[in-house]
Amino acid sequence: MAKTTLDKTADLAGPGIGNYEELEKLLPQDYHPLLNPKETQIALTAVKEYIEKGLCKELNLIRVTVPLIVDVESGVNDFLDRDGSRTPIQFHISNDREKNPIDAQIVQAATKWKRVALKQFGMEVGEGLYTDMHAVRKDYFLDHDHSAYVDQWDWEKVIRDEDRNLDYLKDVVKRIWKVLKGAEEFALKEFPALEDPRYPRLPDELKFLHAEEILERYPELPRKARETAILQDFPAVFILGIGWTLDDGYPHEMRAADYDDWVTETRSDAGKVCHGLNGDILVWNHVTQRRHELTSMGIRVNPETLVKQLEITNQMDFLELPYHQGIVNRELPLSIGGGIGQSRTYMWLLRKAHLGEVSVTVWPKVLKEMCAKKNILVLE
Repeated sequence: MAKTTLDKTADLAGPGIGNYEELEKLLPQDYHPLLNPKETQIALTAVKEYIEKGLCKELNLIRVTVPLIVDVESGVNDFLDRDGSRTPIQFHISNDREKNPIDAQIVQAATKWKRVALKQFGMEVGEGLYTDMHAVRKDYFLDHDHSAYVDQWDWEKVIRDEDRNLDYLKDVVKRIWKVLKGAEEFALKEFPALEDPRYPRLPDELKFLHAEEILERYPELPRKARETAILQDFPAVFILGIGWTLDDGYPHEMRAADYDDWVTETRSDAGKVCHGLNGDILVWNHVTQRRHELTSMGIRVNPETLVKQLEITNQMDFLELPYHQGIVNRELPLSIGGGIGQSRTYMWLLRKAHLGEVSVTVWPKVLKEMCAKKNILVLE
């Protein structure tokens, strides 16, 4: 098998850093945080409030409570991809001496739960919700921007059938970008120490590109290398259509079959046939000198696209689960939604080199020692 093929296969999921020797080379060599730990905590609180208010205003959302634990039988937990490599933490609740037991899982993401919640909270077309979501993903490699602890602004909004198109998706993406761009301006005003010529501001506008178009530009490169390359030309991009198998025989990235729609046929601005009504916002991180994902989102599957995607991924047995039945039987509303990484966003806005500077979680000793040598304070 050719090296390019091996690279592309290995690059379909995960952070792309497989060991700490490689990570040590990638971390900044001359790093000095612009805010000290105390100032950072104050800034986190201020930026969090700004972003949450902005999302509510731009997308017509209200804040709701989100579960940390879900029933296995509900089918609402998120498996993140389609190959079964990232499994949730599961445990048994004996409850009343095994008379009424529950098998439960720690949430990996609230993607599916939110769609059920739209119905539970009686949301109408154009209305939506956001959550201050916390999750555990035990199968990540713990590097500079991946941890076992995940915090996201998970949001979801009811749409009409006629809204299931690229124009609607792009409009929502632009509204989210407006909030993130505004948050940066707010942070720089409130915390002037963040103004540093080494770290340019976010561009006013995102560049929208289909996964098919990016592959055409860089046909030999694996996914993460393609993203790195495109960010040299456009410092902020929204990659459309993630999950569909591209012309090289690989999807841009693995995506689960039962939340985002990645099969619907679309057209690029140049008229090229493309697929998918979802995507990711990526920016260039001037501190780490690496690609940096801020949010993943999309128009969700309808009954037809859910079945098609489950057929493609050989997961038709999922249709027996309550969540999937709710979609097929049109009991759950059509929706659009996504997750904005909180710590990822703080890391970018506050010009930090490591996720551990803005969130508290577990890190291996080797990483903590490595960061200490590079003047990176990992919180414990």
